Amino acid sequence: MKKIFTFGILFFCFQLMAQDEKNNSAIIEQSEEVKPIKRASLGLKLGVPNMASGSFEYVLSVMENHFAPYINYGAYDLDLDETSIELSYSEFGAKYYFNQQGKGFYTGIGVSSFSSSLQYNDLSLSGGLSGVGSVDLNIDTTILKAGVKTGGTLYFSIELGYGFGTIPDSLTFTGTASNGFSESVTEEIPSIPGIGSGGIVVGNIGFGISF
Repeated sequence: MKKIFTFGILFFCFQLMAQDEKNNSAIIEQSEEVKPIKRASLGLKLGVPNMASGSFEYVLSVMENHFAPYINYGAYDLDLDETSIELSYSEFGAKYYFNQQGKGFYTGIGVSSFSSSLQYNDLSLSGGLSGVGSVDLNIDTTILKAGVKTGGTLYFSIELGYGFGTIPDSLTFTGTASNGFSESVTEEIPSIPGIGSGGIVVGNIGFGISF
């Protein structure tokens, strides 16, 4: 009787061990399952030269989820000294993620269009007159950048890069005084954050949702 009782306990223990091993295997298998990729991301970027812009990207299922086309757009106004500036910034291109989950480290290439309308409110004209004048400045660049993006439903990103393009040092346009007198004037481009003589600095942080 004692032996039967002992064998019964051993059998019960072996059953518990087998069940525990089965449960552990199931947990490991679940942990090894690949989580669904959140392909679309919609968010906001803050930085230069965009100041603040909306962003959207989509991770393509082809080529093992490495490529993600994107687009950024923003519009805002600036007042610098006696110059009022209306700006819009658009950028589109593609990112290459080094892993296959649409997150982590990436590089990107794209093109940007930086459109601005400058209103000069205190121009120096001939004869000691002062006047006003306006002119458009449009800058197109090719952008190379690198960044990192977190995963999950809520994401955070940071990226740095540079937009290569030709940017003039000054603008020539017509200035007009209050008495109707007008003449051609040349003014230096005001100091706009992120814009230099050889191109545009790209630096921003982003956040939003992925789904």
